[in-house]
Amino acid sequence: MVDQASNSAPAKTLDYGDRGTVLVYSDGDALAHAAAQTFVQAMAEAVAARGLGYVAFSGGSTPKRMAELLADHPYRDQVPWPEIEFCWGDERWVPLSSPERNAGVATRTLLDHVPVAPSRVDPFPSPDEVPDPKLAASMYGTQLKTIFGIVDGVPRFDLILLGMGDDGHTASLFPGTAAIHEAEAWVVAHYVDKLKADRLTFTPPLLNAGRGVVFLVGGVGKAETLARVLEDPVDVDALPSQVIRPVDGSLVWLTDEAAAARLSGPQGS
Repeated sequence: MVDQASNSAPAKTLDYGDRGTVLVYSDGDALAHAAAQTFVQAMAEAVAARGLGYVAFSGGSTPKRMAELLADHPYRDQVPWPEIEFCWGDERWVPLSSPERNAGVATRTLLDHVPVAPSRVDPFPSPDEVPDPKLAASMYGTQLKTIFGIVDGVPRFDLILLGMGDDGHTASLFPGTAAIHEAEAWVVAHYVDKLKADRLTFTPPLLNAGRGVVFLVGGVGKAETLARVLEDPVDVDALPSQVIRPVDGSLVWLTDEAAAARLSGPQGS
């Protein structure tokens, strides 16, 4: 998904089979550029093939830097902005005005600066709009049916961007939570005891339906966990990022050298 001939081509590529392909970049800036290139390519291909591109954003510092790059030249000019539907893979149960809200960060850094159709921006409901997080999650699941125009089947995002916490969580699937094993609902709300907060999140059935799922993982603080997720036996309750296995799509990890420092490489390589 990343232009191998670009100036930010990966320094190393590691193939972990169904756990994904790891592309290692020199530093955080190269990683952010690779993420921007991935977005550009995925959206251009989706619009060319099906008329619309569907993306699910995540929170975090690397996605924020990617968004800043996309809002400026040269990336800004390469994106078919009016033909893209913007969603979020998870959200904090906080008011619209909160600086912690993922959709707010993306709006301020990217969507306010590009010609996006407002009707194609689909944030989660907030406490300002809906009184209960479980109701908000149910409403968002129903909204996805309308957005994708489907009656049966699971929505297929062209690009799902994910981060990974130093505890191995992704989206708002945290270690030891029931949401990791959700098999029916596409979106759930749950109380995360570790955070003492409610979170709304896409679930594995929806995440694993993506045509392209891309983790953005940077920094030395993620190195040990990344190695465990990719190289240790599967234990999704301890390392929820391991639950991401696209059914009929690609799984790519964009990392910097610091985050990849503990990787020993695929077994047998």
